[in-house]
Amino acid sequence: MRAKRTLAAAQIPFEVPRGDELAARLSSVLEVIYLVFNEGYSATAGDDWMRPTLCEEALRLGRILAELAPKEPEVHSLVALMEIQASRSKARTSRSGEPILLLDQNRALWDQLLIRRGLAALERAAGAPVPTPPSIHRRLSRPRAHRGRNRLGAHRRALQRSRATHAFTRRRSESCRRLWHGLRSRAGLALVDTLTSDPVLESYHLLPSVRGDLLAKLDRLDEARVEFERAASLTRNSRERALLLERARACTG
Repeated sequence: MRAKRTLAAAQIPFEVPRGDELAARLSSVLEVIYLVFNEGYSATAGDDWMRPTLCEEALRLGRILAELAPKEPEVHSLVALMEIQASRSKARTSRSGEPILLLDQNRALWDQLLIRRGLAALERAAGAPVPTPPSIHRRLSRPRAHRGRNRLGAHRRALQRSRATHAFTRRRSESCRRLWHGLRSRAGLALVDTLTSDPVLESYHLLPSVRGDLLAKLDRLDEARVEFERAASLTRNSRERALLLERARACTG
């Protein structure tokens, strides 16, 4: 609101920038929309795991941006990611608000309209000349995506080569969880372990959470319990903390 008042007082008209000016501004706009969506999809703190209104607002802004910049593949790539991720929203929590992990979700609750919108945006983004963080991420997130090791390995190598933004670097550990389905357990753990020295991820709770998940699948339950407890100590979301502590107790049992 302060920004709107400042622009109105200075009588600065709203217009879409062009040429080099558009390219310079677009990446920061995409990053902000992505951050808004992430906060809605998995709340940083509080008593609710999700904040659906933020997801809806990020989707609204992304769709508007796609109309304003119809020839920008990265805009459609981000919209595709958000549409497909948002399609799972109703299946991600129980009636009382507890988190439901992907493998336990009722897929009948996934929103088919949002999936179709996401796939349509995916087609519009198909002209992207170089794989970039959002476009790689939405490939990994796509429902019924190919799970062959070669395809996933190619995406992983592209991820490692890309110059990821700060926000996407924090999401890489979550992408590793999805890579689990196409990689053997030891290879998956080795991949996650390459991220442990990243200072950006030092206090990111999903990294020990992913390590705990992989260790549990390897029956290294004592190590997994430690990782889940560490993840629980790092998150500020009460729902997520309860889930992580429950997983830690399951390892003890």
